[in-house]
Amino acid sequence: MTSSPRPLATSTPAPISHPAHALLSRAHSPDTSARIFTDKIKNKPLLLEPTAGSDKRALRRHIRLHKKEYYLRKRKPRPLSAKEKRALGVFKLQKEEIKYDIYKNLHDLWNGYMLEVLGFTSAKEGDATTKRIPTVTAQSHGSLLASADFHGAEIEVVRCGDAGKVGIKGVVVRDTKFTFVVVTAKDEVKTLPKRDTVFKYEVVLPGEKKLVFEVHGNQFEFRPVDRANRKFKWKLMDYL
Repeated sequence: MTSSPRPLATSTPAPISHPAHALLSRAHSPDTSARIFTDKIKNKPLLLEPTAGSDKRALRRHIRLHKKEYYLRKRKPRPLSAKEKRALGVFKLQKEEIKYDIYKNLHDLWNGYMLEVLGFTSAKEGDATTKRIPTVTAQSHGSLLASADFHGAEIEVVRCGDAGKVGIKGVVVRDTKFTFVVVTAKDEVKTLPKRDTVFKYEVVLPGEKKLVFEVHGNQFEFRPVDRANRKFKWKLMDYL
């Protein structure tokens, strides 16, 4: 028997079909380009979706961002500085807000607040029971009056180092450390200094009776929040 001769192997390279292989063949020899393509591209796994636990870096980043978001959500906002308050106009009254009638209702609320501070209670409609009216003295109510809030009080200047401010009367819309800012019946905003000034205000009792008090501004040169827990001390009043 005669066997047919086997075909001789030829070194004809396989046709290039991959774009990366074509680019490599331009810069390297056929054998080198085929080796680089096989090692770096053809046999390299392509992870379309990483499995759980395989990408630890992304997991750590996700945990870090979650903690940061939780911290920012639970953190108390930083209070505004004095410069930021001035820029935003926090304490600036708009022209349409400077109405005495608006703050007159605030004064009515303040009067009810002062009745509670002094221990008075007014009878409700349809309720015949009333509380005994207490006696207001400096010893029993002095500390309460000294620590009271004056936002909404209708005050009048009776004595002042600046004679031009005597007689000014209005509802307090802002109580600062050194001044009272009031809105007058003429829909005007006035800033009254506390130093060397005596203010008068009234508390209307049930039955249309009134209690008249005088406040010495030198004794009230504190912010309302600081004055609430401060012990009252007498100061020299030589300006009188």
